[in-house]
Amino acid sequence: MRMIVKRLFPAPLLSLALVGLWLVLNRSYSAGDWLMAIVLGLSAPALTRSLRPNTVHFRKPWVALKLFFRVGGDVVGSNLRVLKGTLASGEKLPEGTFIVVPLDLNDPNGLAVLAAIMCVIPGTIWSEMALDRSALLIHVFDLEDEQAEIALIKSRYERPLIEIFQSGRSVP
Repeated sequence: MRMIVKRLFPAPLLSLALVGLWLVLNRSYSAGDWLMAIVLGLSAPALTRSLRPNTVHFRKPWVALKLFFRVGGDVVGSNLRVLKGTLASGEKLPEGTFIVVPLDLNDPNGLAVLAAIMCVIPGTIWSEMALDRSALLIHVFDLEDEQAEIALIKSRYERPLIEIFQSGRSVP
């Protein structure tokens, strides 16, 4: 019985929101509009079930909070590094380059958070991920030491994300 209800209402809050949105946008509450709103509210979540992300299995909130503040501090520090690089002249001009970071993180939600982190920190951009999710191509604004940058990304961001999203699996 529970499986039938879950198939009919895979996202009950989304269904209710779609019904309400349909009625409000149409500014009509006739029987036909109610019927259309209910059909839309039931069919849209059922038809788009496969497009929704996987269920998040969020663990270790203290690690997540620590990561949040670490990223915030890194954003400030990277802003200063990028400012220094943009104001540089002559031989001190920054040399941006691409690096390949091997990945141990494979949870889709963890990878999405890692992508957000890489894009929010000034001077780094997530460029591409290998199809098998084994490596990540990142552009770094001013690279001094490739191995040090890879180690920094893995220790500061990937390792906590593994703890948060892949608990129970080994953390390298």
